[in-house]
Amino acid sequence: MKFVSQLIFLFVYLSTSCQTMNTEAETSQKPEPHKFTNALIHESSPYLLQHAHNPVDWRPWNEETLALAKKQDKMLLISIGYAACHWCHVMEHESFEDEEVAQLMNEFFIPVKVDREERPDVDQIYMSAIQVMGQNGGWPLNFFALPDGRPFWGGTYFQKPTWMNILRKVHAEYINNKDTVIKYADELTKGVVHLDDTRYKAIAPKSDVKRSEIFSKSIENWKQMMDNVEGGPKREQNKFPLPNAYNFLMKYGHIREDAEIENHIRLTLKKLAFGGIYDQVGGGFARYSVDKYWKVPHFEKMLYDNAQLVSLYSEAYTIYKDPLYKSVVEQTADFILRELTDTIGAFYASLDADSEGEEGKFYVWSKEELKEVLQDDYKIASEYFEINPNGFWEGNYILVRDKALDKVAKDLKMDSKDLKIKIQEIQEKLLSIREDRIRPGLDDKSLCSWNALMCGAFLDAYRTFGNEEYLAIAKKNLEFTEQYFIDNDGRLFHNYKNGKSSIKGFLEDYAHLIATYIKYYQTDFKPEALAQADALMQVAIDEYYDGEAHLFYFTSKNGEHLVSRKFDIDDNVIASPNSVMAKNLYLLSYFLDRPDYLEMSRTMVSKVVDGMDVTRYPLGYANWLEVASFEANSFKQVVVTGEDFKEKIKQLDRQYIPYKILVGATKEEGSVLLKQKHSEGKTLIYICENKTCKLPTEDVNEAIQQLKN
Repeated sequence: MKFVSQLIFLFVYLSTSCQTMNTEAETSQKPEPHKFTNALIHESSPYLLQHAHNPVDWRPWNEETLALAKKQDKMLLISIGYAACHWCHVMEHESFEDEEVAQLMNEFFIPVKVDREERPDVDQIYMSAIQVMGQNGGWPLNFFALPDGRPFWGGTYFQKPTWMNILRKVHAEYINNKDTVIKYADELTKGVVHLDDTRYKAIAPKSDVKRSEIFSKSIENWKQMMDNVEGGPKREQNKFPLPNAYNFLMKYGHIREDAEIENHIRLTLKKLAFGGIYDQVGGGFARYSVDKYWKVPHFEKMLYDNAQLVSLYSEAYTIYKDPLYKSVVEQTADFILRELTDTIGAFYASLDADSEGEEGKFYVWSKEELKEVLQDDYKIASEYFEINPNGFWEGNYILVRDKALDKVAKDLKMDSKDLKIKIQEIQEKLLSIREDRIRPGLDDKSLCSWNALMCGAFLDAYRTFGNEEYLAIAKKNLEFTEQYFIDNDGRLFHNYKNGKSSIKGFLEDYAHLIATYIKYYQTDFKPEALAQADALMQVAIDEYYDGEAHLFYFTSKNGEHLVSRKFDIDDNVIASPNSVMAKNLYLLSYFLDRPDYLEMSRTMVSKVVDGMDVTRYPLGYANWLEVASFEANSFKQVVVTGEDFKEKIKQLDRQYIPYKILVGATKEEGSVLLKQKHSEGKTLIYICENKTCKLPTEDVNEAIQQLKN
């Protein structure tokens, strides 16, 4: 506690400066284009390239940069962000493009730019350090560190006068009180290590807890956090969609017939689809809304959000058959193909929030423009898209919805089918007009983990809606993955751009790609998919698994040495790679008859779900709770063998049976579950549990009844 108090004092001391609002960005002149060029010009990351012509002498994070800092005995100034980050752009314009600021940064420090999406391992270190300091994290993340990378002090966004003051004070501390700086850095580094490594290794799996009590208490606490008016969590601002949390809740509510949870999920899915966070013209979701109504988005669009939401809405459709969900999936898939897909099958990372230096300008409309473009259709559009005070924002309109299509049709005295056709025409017209605007910046790098999520989303959409194009897109992406993300030794790369993959894979890449191969097997039933999933699992266990902690490290034992090797167990917007690996191990144990995988999965789940108090904040452990619920909900194995196995599986897949795996083949191949189940001339369906199968049937309806019993 004494150390934390010292850090708070240091924060106040270093950040004390001019507190007036900064107008520098509005009055200062930008440097001439390409007047400066720094070492980032040789990088492939669009975020790093955005800073390649700053007067700051930025360098990428690598061994050469750290060696230079040691040689010159200068502190590292590590600035972390990503291409679609609005406040990263603001700080760049205010400070990093300013020659006066750059002079201080270059003279006193070795400035290092990091793309958090390319180097999540580096981001984790300094984000953990911010948390140890008692601050809220965020991006841009600006951190001062010793030449070897040990963190000393940092923060997020700073206005120019404050930033210049901090630069001078940190430099003076290092020159005049180096021993004190080193002491603080040592203590902060110990805090970072303890936050993760030491803490998680000390947690032992438990066998004396009651899972039923954990589930009931988690759900009870979760219900207290639900916004049952606007959907999602109770928050006044900055509401993020949480797909993996909703996915677990949807399963739980359905199995337990909990009407409160089911109503909350349906409300949330509707509010998301009706809000400005959803692009009502072109499809796709923004990262979050700045209000509690999902109305005003932070306009950046991330691949990982849209991937998970496509999966969520696809699965929700199998339960509720709501046509709204199908529309969301189809529009979002169209958006991904139109704006975030490379011709070789890769998926790009994100679209910026800004265009022409203004957040959201690409997406909003003036009433005059809408009237001019839509002419006689304006009245319909104004009713459907709330061109009224509900949609008004900063002088323009964000297109939102408040009423279902049938209600709008009734108000307009139109047939619902005619209104649906008219709305599609309006959307196409507005999309065409919008395409002529100056577009937001595109981050056209590809990341293995995010590509795996999007590939899996297209597989989920195919299984739900039967659109063959979705399966073809997923296959093409897997071909790209095998060419550029998997090396000759079967290990993964994390990134790809312009024909080059340069960063070794992280646990998130293995976790999500294994999960996608498991999905692909259950979609196209190629035995090679299970073989590839198992091969990647073997690498992950060898290079990432810690037998003492019973968890996977985020980085390989053969990777770059950082000041701390981190675990990542918290489920957030994306499920944690450890919880995904626990799920992968569980599923592969059945496909491949690997009891050792099952034991690893159970131990991981016991350590986290039983060993930690997940009930206090169940949102942060939603995917762990889902894996824990497998054995509490009669996990089924559905085995279909014979010439017509794919058709029968498609019929079975239209039923919502959440806790199951699918195995199929024309004969005995690909999985041990197929052994001794083939009968010539018949297509048989076996419903099994714990390796014990009921009598086979050729009738799909009978098999469905067996699944539900």
